[in-house]
Amino acid sequence: LEQRYPVVLETFQIRDGSGGKGQWNGGNGLNRTLRFRQEMDVSFLCGRRIVPPSGLNGGGNGALGHNYLRNIEGQIDELKGRSQIKVNRGEAVIIKTPGGGGFGKPELEDA
Repeated sequence: LEQRYPVVLETFQIRDGSGGKGQWNGGNGLNRTLRFRQEMDVSFLCGRRIVPPSGLNGGGNGALGHNYLRNIEGQIDELKGRSQIKVNRGEAVIIKTPGGGGFGKPELEDA
């Protein structure tokens, strides 16, 4: 990614706890932060930013996804799931992908 585009990949990690609870928990999403090395246009076309991924058969919903812009001063502003912005050199976008919904009722823990 860094060799093809003028970006620095600051963060690429599993988003722990973002999957819905269930007999089988939903999959976790990801946290990614991309810092730009030059001015660029950035477009987002992301789903699950308003309505969470549904759990099935009693499973819990997955976490919503989020997009953020971190400006040069470090201020972080949330972006819409469908948007286009201009970023300056040194600014970064933070993308938190949604988690999957869980399946089945969570098993009760023994008392």
